[in-house]
Amino acid sequence: MDVRILGGLSVRENGVSITPTAAAPRQLLALLAASADQVVPVTVLMEEVWPSGAPRGARVELHSHVLGLRGLIAAALTEGPTAVGGRAVEEDVDGRTAETVLAAQSGGYRLDTGGGSHDVWQFERAAGAGYRAMEAGDLPRAALRLGEALALWRGEPYAGVDAGPRLRAETERLEASRLSVLDQWVEAQLGLGRHVEMVPELAVLAARHPVNESLHGQFMVALLRSGRADDALEAFRRLCVGLQRDGGREPSARLRRLHRSVLTVRDAGLPRIPTQASGLWLRPEPAVAGMAGLAASLV
Repeated sequence: MDVRILGGLSVRENGVSITPTAAAPRQLLALLAASADQVVPVTVLMEEVWPSGAPRGARVELHSHVLGLRGLIAAALTEGPTAVGGRAVEEDVDGRTAETVLAAQSGGYRLDTGGGSHDVWQFERAAGAGYRAMEAGDLPRAALRLGEALALWRGEPYAGVDAGPRLRAETERLEASRLSVLDQWVEAQLGLGRHVEMVPELAVLAARHPVNESLHGQFMVALLRSGRADDALEAFRRLCVGLQRDGGREPSARLRRLHRSVLTVRDAGLPRIPTQASGLWLRPEPAVAGMAGLAASLV
């Protein structure tokens, strides 16, 4: 089975789509796919489909949706009805049937991927490898593996699915994980000295996430390293405006320290500040005075 969640929902068995078009079974399949190879209790499935309370006959309707999904699975397993001795074959060469792929177990249902692919699992494996590389100081490998994780995303998770409370929580978790990976990928790129190349992408990201302090800080760093101190100050100003609109918030102490450093660099008329180090904007200001100390804090 091939499961794709990081964008529009796509579930394929035996190379054939088993993703229904109707809203309720699509939502049901999405939740089963979110917990693929694990049993999802019937109560959880019902809470997802009917968050305001299950109506009378909800279990019967849920079972009807399950039967509909199994019908799609059965068709996919055989790539269409195949007559063998006058009887339709309902399992594939590995012995997988609709009832084993979507199995009733322990008061719930389990979607069995049969060892297939799942883009969330691939994302988490690549992200984990990237984080470990960052911790080891291997920036090229970190940039590569974190980039591979981000490349798996095709759009918003579960796009096109009517999400209930469980899927909304899972969507928020995935989006937060994506931002974390993005943050570390940008940090690796800046650490490799790719500040000029990162400016256009960070401009788009900062506009897309107008109150994300980490991305704005990295954008400021990339601009400063590219000799664009005035643009870095403008990026800070736009962040301040966004934070004010978002509940009257102020930038964090780290962003304010970075802002002061940018002002110092601009007023001193320093050229671009090259560096190969990561974690630039998260570092404290230097204890020593003068341009040497300031430069040390920026590299």
